Amino acid sequence: MDMNQYLDIFIEESREHLQHMNDSLLQLEENPKQKDLLDEIFRVAHTIKGMSGTMGFTNIATLTHEMENLLDALRDGEVEPTEEIIDIIFRCFDSLDEYINNIIETGEEGEHDSTKLVSEIYNSLHNDGGVKETEVSENKSKDDGSLDEYVFHAYELAKEKGLNTYRIHIEIDKECLLKTVRAFIVFNELEQIGEVIQSNPPAEDIEDGKFDMDFSLILITSRSKDEISEELNSISELEKVTIDDISNEIAEKIEENEGKEEENEEKNEKKNESPTEEVKNVPKQAPKKSSGARVGKTVRVDIDRLDNLMNLVSELIIIKTRLEDTGNNDKSNMTEAIEYLERITTSLHDAVMKVRMVPIERVFNRFPRMIRDLTKELGKEIKLVMSGEDTEVDRTIIDEIGEPLIHILRNSIDHGIENPEVRKQAGKDEEGRLDLKAYPDGNSVVIEIDDDGAGIDTEKIKGTAVKKGLITESQSQDMSHEEAVELLFHAGFSTAEVVSDVSGRGVGLDVVRTKIESISGNVEIKTEMGVGTKFIIRLPLTLAIIQALLINLAGEIYAIPLSSISEITTINKDDIRNVQNQKVILFRGKTLQIIELSKILGMEDVELGQETTIVVVRKGEKEAGLVVDGLVGQQEIVIKSLGKFLLDTPYLSGATILGNGRISLILDINSLI
Repeated sequence: MDMNQYLDIFIEESREHLQHMNDSLLQLEENPKQKDLLDEIFRVAHTIKGMSGTMGFTNIATLTHEMENLLDALRDGEVEPTEEIIDIIFRCFDSLDEYINNIIETGEEGEHDSTKLVSEIYNSLHNDGGVKETEVSENKSKDDGSLDEYVFHAYELAKEKGLNTYRIHIEIDKECLLKTVRAFIVFNELEQIGEVIQSNPPAEDIEDGKFDMDFSLILITSRSKDEISEELNSISELEKVTIDDISNEIAEKIEENEGKEEENEEKNEKKNESPTEEVKNVPKQAPKKSSGARVGKTVRVDIDRLDNLMNLVSELIIIKTRLEDTGNNDKSNMTEAIEYLERITTSLHDAVMKVRMVPIERVFNRFPRMIRDLTKELGKEIKLVMSGEDTEVDRTIIDEIGEPLIHILRNSIDHGIENPEVRKQAGKDEEGRLDLKAYPDGNSVVIEIDDDGAGIDTEKIKGTAVKKGLITESQSQDMSHEEAVELLFHAGFSTAEVVSDVSGRGVGLDVVRTKIESISGNVEIKTEMGVGTKFIIRLPLTLAIIQALLINLAGEIYAIPLSSISEITTINKDDIRNVQNQKVILFRGKTLQIIELSKILGMEDVELGQETTIVVVRKGEKEAGLVVDGLVGQQEIVIKSLGKFLLDTPYLSGATILGNGRISLILDINSLI
């Protein structure tokens, strides 16, 4: 059976379960005695174990199995929820996350080794300070010879098919540290060659480690005793394997119980309906997956949105038929049909966009754990406050925004928020505050990261920039506060005095800006010494279809995203001034930079007329006036990539195909400004 068809479902559900586990672990660290949190983490681990076992991911199944043992001991009060124990569970989560990421990339668990972690869990349960060896029931692992009605019926059905029935007794090496893992492997091997119909002790007890170093089970199979022996003896750390054919024994017991058959007739009839039974909670080993199977990107969609989409497609088919019937005879009917078609396509566009939209919570929910780890590493006290997690944004943007946000948050924690002693001396709370919020704003989504730290020292920035040769001493003296802050986005710029794992390697904010601008967004910084710093990221709602203004330029039509436009106006040629070889104009009380698009795009140099049309565009708080030859109008356009050969063409972010079949290039406002 090919399990690859279920891989996407496994990954999607595993990620959801892991996120749920992560949230519960963070709460457990705050309230170690809260039993319902332990129950929830146990439930998630158990679910992942079952899923991974079914898919054949044995490393995940083994790790989650040991996690269950530890969590069970915590629930029963046999182990105290110390900081070390909770750290072990967090590391288990990290290992599981790594396994899932490997599966996403390759379709396989990868080479990640969690053996050491499994041993740590075992030691925490079985050392002198931990829980004592789990008590085993008085009914030892050796089979006491009692066979239930179910075994009799399964045997009779197996006999009809010419199958063999064996009792297999397994003795595990006394030096084996992970007896439950060995038992798990034995069950997996036997499930591949037959059906385990009974185990002693029960499968649940074996799974939970509640047995000595031996156990027995009854197997129905077509294989011979020698073949089974060969399979089991290939498993390491098994001291002894005994296999007995018990067909005669079962036949004798059936004869002894014949007198009781009438009393149990109803019960037997029910059991006959299901002749075999899988050992409860012991997952089957799935066939090997083909290596290198990459996983496609998926989006979970609300069923109501799909229903709406289906209705609109039905309307589209109706109007198509109506247009065919109308033909060219009735112009009024044709106009009416086209208007109806336009309404449907607009609604269809909105519906498709909603299908692509996912909550930004998918990015935000990974940060509480990161903040927790960094604050412990740096010895700081920081409270993360998140809001607006339900704000929806395009799935493509979700994939790209995670890395920039991590950079900014790490900078805020390392550089921004001070140590508790420093904060206390400054009259602040010892615990720093980091606000992360998202909210829609027109056709954009805004993400703000706001800390109450020391703020950015612009004089220090200018001093570092002079030392690095980025600016001269005279330039630094003439720089405004905002211009000095902009230096932070220069490639390789860092004011960190010590290189650490957190920051200070000169990789960070330049990467942030590049990444955000690659998805048509922009980032700006507002800071005040001693008060804090705020990063503001503005992103488009979608990268697929946008509203744009079409303009004429040297006989060609270009598109400017409407979300970047402040206004359209005309200016007088006599009002333009040259400042440091740059044309500027005083516009609404502010200096506005004038950009001659024809020059920048390498067209013929055109002399400005007395009255010139400009499109005022913005990037954050910066604005500029683009000189255009004329305006065509507003239009909804579908963005197409320029392809890998033209991907890095300056000042262009893509192209679109107009209604007349002509290609129109889309201007990249961020790079122009």
